[in-house]
Amino acid sequence: MAALTQPALMPVIPLAKGSVLFPGSVLRIPVPSSRGDIPAMLSNVYARASKGSTRVDQIPVVCAPLASEPEKHPELPDADIIKKENIYGYGVMSKITGIQGQNSGEFSLLVQGIGRVSVDKITQDDPFFEGRVRPLVDAIPLQDPSYEDLFAKLKHLSLELVSYLRVSAFLLSASSSSGLNPLLSRRLGMLVSNKTPAEGGVLADFMMNILDASYEDKLQVLAATDAQDRIQKVIALLERQINDMKGNIKITAVSSTSVVPVANRENSDKNKRGARKGPVSALNINSLLGGMGGKGDQSEPDDLEELSKKIESAKLPPEAAKVAEREMKRLKQMNTAQAEYQVIRSYLETLSEIPWSVTTDDPIGPGTLEAARKQLDDDHYGIEKVKKRLLSYLTIVRLMQSANEAVDAQIKQAEKETLEEKIRASGIKVQMLRGKRRTEKAPILILVGPPGVGKTSIARSIATALGRKFHRISLGGVRDEAEIRGHRRTYVAAMPGVIVQGLRKVGVANPVFLLDEIDKLGMANHNGDPSAAMLEVLDPEQNNAFTDHYVGVPIDLSKVLFIATANSLDTIPGPLLDRMETLEFSGYTTLEKRHIALRHLVPKQIRVNGLTEDQLMFNDEVVSKIIESYTRESGVRNLEREIGSVCRAKAVEFVEANDKGQPETYRPQLTLEDLEAILGIEKFEDEIAEKTTQPGIVTGLVAYSSGGNGGILFIEVLDMPGDGSVELTGNLGKVLMESVKVARSWVRNHAYELSLTQDPSENIMKNRSLHVHCPSGAIPKDGPSSGMAQAIALISLLSGRAVPPTMAMTGEFQLSGHVKRVGGIKEKLIGAYRAGVKTVLLPAQNEKDAREVPSEVREGLTIIYVSHIWDAIRQVWPDVQWPAETAFAGVQPRL
Repeated sequence: MAALTQPALMPVIPLAKGSVLFPGSVLRIPVPSSRGDIPAMLSNVYARASKGSTRVDQIPVVCAPLASEPEKHPELPDADIIKKENIYGYGVMSKITGIQGQNSGEFSLLVQGIGRVSVDKITQDDPFFEGRVRPLVDAIPLQDPSYEDLFAKLKHLSLELVSYLRVSAFLLSASSSSGLNPLLSRRLGMLVSNKTPAEGGVLADFMMNILDASYEDKLQVLAATDAQDRIQKVIALLERQINDMKGNIKITAVSSTSVVPVANRENSDKNKRGARKGPVSALNINSLLGGMGGKGDQSEPDDLEELSKKIESAKLPPEAAKVAEREMKRLKQMNTAQAEYQVIRSYLETLSEIPWSVTTDDPIGPGTLEAARKQLDDDHYGIEKVKKRLLSYLTIVRLMQSANEAVDAQIKQAEKETLEEKIRASGIKVQMLRGKRRTEKAPILILVGPPGVGKTSIARSIATALGRKFHRISLGGVRDEAEIRGHRRTYVAAMPGVIVQGLRKVGVANPVFLLDEIDKLGMANHNGDPSAAMLEVLDPEQNNAFTDHYVGVPIDLSKVLFIATANSLDTIPGPLLDRMETLEFSGYTTLEKRHIALRHLVPKQIRVNGLTEDQLMFNDEVVSKIIESYTRESGVRNLEREIGSVCRAKAVEFVEANDKGQPETYRPQLTLEDLEAILGIEKFEDEIAEKTTQPGIVTGLVAYSSGGNGGILFIEVLDMPGDGSVELTGNLGKVLMESVKVARSWVRNHAYELSLTQDPSENIMKNRSLHVHCPSGAIPKDGPSSGMAQAIALISLLSGRAVPPTMAMTGEFQLSGHVKRVGGIKEKLIGAYRAGVKTVLLPAQNEKDAREVPSEVREGLTIIYVSHIWDAIRQVWPDVQWPAETAFAGVQPRL
C-alpha cells in the first residue's frame, strides 16, 4: 500500500458506537444486515482492484469512530442510522485483511490500522461514505531529553501493567478462563521491551488496546496528533489502571508453585470486576499477537446459559429439540478457541431464532371479509379474479377456525372427565377428537403478467389484508441451489437458505412470502438446480416437512402463504408450475389506467415532488393524453414516470414564480399545451390511422409485443416476376414461416374459386416470386396465430382488393382452410383496442376467451367469430360475389 502524503478522497467506514481502531491494531468489524454502506464500499474496492490489477489489501480505507450517538430507525429498532454528522474528525487509514462469513447471513470485516488521518470533510454518504482525508505523521523529538523521559516512563508502566494482568488472571481462576496465559504475557512483554524511542507513538497506540479506557478517553488519544501529548495521555491512563489493580489485589507470599492472595471480603466483588477487565483486553492482544489465547472470558458461561434459555423458549419440535440438546452438550465441553465452537454456537442460535410455533393471530371475524375487500379495493383497481381468490381463502380459514373451536370445546369437555372408570376411555376420546382438528394449508399462488401491472404490490396488500407479516425474496438471477436449501454445516461460512432466513427475519411461522421473479430462477448448472430445490418449498403436500441443509431438521412451511410473480410461464419448469395456482394479470385498459393515475399516481407524485393538490391539478383529459400519446405499455410504470416529470416541471415553475414575486403568473391547472412543452412531442400515435388502404397489407394481432403487452402486427406481401420462391424478412421464427407456406399453398390450390385465374389447372405462383415482410425487424416474431392473416394478405395482393385498415385478425390456419383456436385473446384484444382497431376476426373456438376481456374493450370493438377461411373472406370483402357453394365453405359467422 502506497503511503498517503497528500489530502485525498477515500472510502470511510464508520465504526460502531464504542469501537475505536488505532494504528497498528487489527479490528473485526461486524456487518449486520442493516449496514448497507459497507457492502457497497467493498463492491467499489473490489471493482477498483480488478480494474487496476491490484490486491484488495493495497487499496486503503479509513476507519473512523462516531462522535455522537446515531439515530435509531423507527421501523427497525436494532438498526442505527449513521449520518455524516456522527462521524468523528479523526480516523485511521487501514487495509482490508480479510472477510469472515457467519451463519446468520451477516459477515465481519477484518481491518488493520496503518496510520492516523484527519477526516476533513465527508463528501458522500450514499451508497457508502467517502471523505477527504489528510495524513498525520508523528514528529518524534528524539533529541529532546523530556521526550526520552516520557518514553521511558511509558515503557516502564506498560511492562508493569502486563505483570499485573498476568497476576490478576492467575489469582482469579488459575488462568482457566483468562486469555492472558504465561506464553502470551511473555510475548507481550518482549514486544514492549523491544520498542525504541522512535516508536513511542506506536507503543502508546498499542497500549490503548490493552487499557480499560472509556470511549471518550480513546477518542482523545486518537485525536492527539502530537506524539508527546499522546504519550502523556496514555501514561495517565496507565497510572490510573495500575493504581486500581494495586488496590484490588494484594500479594502476601510468592513461591515457586503458588501465589496466595489476601483480600478483604468487601473487596471480593471488586476483584472479580477488576480481573474481568483483563481477559477482555487479552482478547484484543490475542488478535494482535497471532491468536494465542485461552478459553474465553468470564461471561462465556452466562452466554451459554442465555442461549439455553432461548432454545427452551423457542419450543422446538421433538426432533429439533433432540438435536439442540446434543449440540449444547458438545458446546459446553468444548474449548472456545476451537474452530468448531463458533460453528456449533451459530447453529444453535439459528435453531433458537426459527419461529417453530410462533404465529400471527389472523383477525378473522364477522367483518373480516368486508375489511379485506375494502383494503384490496383501496390499494388496487381491477384484478377482480385475484381479489376473489384471496377472499375465498379468507373464507376457508374462517370456516376451519370455527370448526376447530368446536373440536377444542369437545376436547376440554372430555378432559374434565375424571371418574376412574372413564379415564382410559376419555383419553382415547381426546386423541380421536384431536385427530379431527383441521390443518390449514395455505395456497401457493403465482401471479403472471407483464411488468408494471401491480403483481408485487398486490402481495403486500394481501399481507395487510390478512394481518400477517410480509417478506420479499427476489429469485431473479439465483443460480445456486444452496441459496434455496442452505449450505451444509461442514462448509466454510455455511448459512441457511433464503426461506429459513426469511422466517428468522419475520419471526412468525405464518407470514406472507413473496417469491419475486420466479420465472428468472436459474436452471440446472454446476451449482445444482435451484428450480428443483423450489419443488419441496412450493409443494403443499410436502412443505410441512421442508429440510434445509444447514438446519438439518424438518421445518413446517405449510402455514406460509407463498405468492410468486412471473412475467411469463414459458421459462418455468413444468413440475414447478404444476405445484402453483396460476392467476393471470393482463394489461390495463385506458379507462383503468386513468382511474389508477387519478386515484394513486397523481397524488403520490404531487406529494413526492413537494407540491400540494391545490398547487397542481390534473384532469381526465390531461391524464388520457399522457396515457395515449406518451406511454404504450401494459402496466403503469412509465405512466408514473411521465406524471413525475410533469410534477417536477411544474414545481420549478411554481418556485420561480414565487422567487420573482409574481405568484399570480403560476397556473396550477394543467392543459394539453403544457404537456407538449414539458414532455416534448408525442411519442406514440394511432398506428391504424396512419395506414392507407393498399392491397397486400393486413393487420394481425400478437399477444405480447416488446412492451410486454398485446399489440398489432402488420403483414405486408409483395409479388414480382420470378420462379415461385418466397422471401421472408422481419426476424420471423420457424412457426411463422410455416404459416406463410401454408397460406401460399391454400391460395394456389383455390386460385380458381377465388377468381384469381381463369383455368383451374393454372399455377398462379409459377412465374412470380413473393416477399413477405413484418415491420420492426429488430423484434423477434413467432407463433401459430398469423395463418389467417397471411392468407388474407396474399388474396388481397393477388386480387387487388385492399383490406380495411381498421380490421385486424388472428387465428391458426390449416391446409383444410379451418381456423383453429389461439391463445392470448385477452391481451390481443386490449392491444388492438389501444392501437385503434375497430373490427376483429377471431376463431369461433375463442368465443369463451373473449368473455374475460374488460367491458370497455368489448364495447369498443366489433368482434366477429369465424371457423373457416371462407367465412373470413366474406367478412373482409362483403360486397364481392364469391362462389355460392364450395366444398370448403364453413358455417355462417357469428357476431
